[in-house]
Amino acid sequence: MTDPDVEQLAAALRRDSADLNLYARVLADTLADSLPPGAVRVERGRSLADRLAGRPGTVTGLDIALGDRRLALRTDGGRVTGEIRHEVRGVVLSRRTVALDEWIHALARSLADAAASDARAREAVERFLT
Repeated sequence: MTDPDVEQLAAALRRDSADLNLYARVLADTLADSLPPGAVRVERGRSLADRLAGRPGTVTGLDIALGDRRLALRTDGGRVTGEIRHEVRGVVLSRRTVALDEWIHALARSLADAAASDARAREAVERFLT
């Protein structure tokens, strides 16, 4: 993908980021459905009301593995923390805490890179762009 395509994807990923709970849920559901099994790990916090009603709870964290890059997003009481890690065979070579906007751009770049060679990643990109 060219850089304008990455920017378009980043804009699509940013679309619902004003409401962090909605954003995390949409991102988790879309990526988990589109990327290969095991590429997305979703952490949820379930209240007693969620458990009694059979609801899955609110998304409190995402961990997305795309190639040698791992992107983690954590939400806590309206605050969001992004982390970008470079991992090779399970060994973390670098780790950076970043703002949401930088995290979204890194996710867009990683999805674009993965889409060049993986049909499921290409499907994820297309779902965000439509």
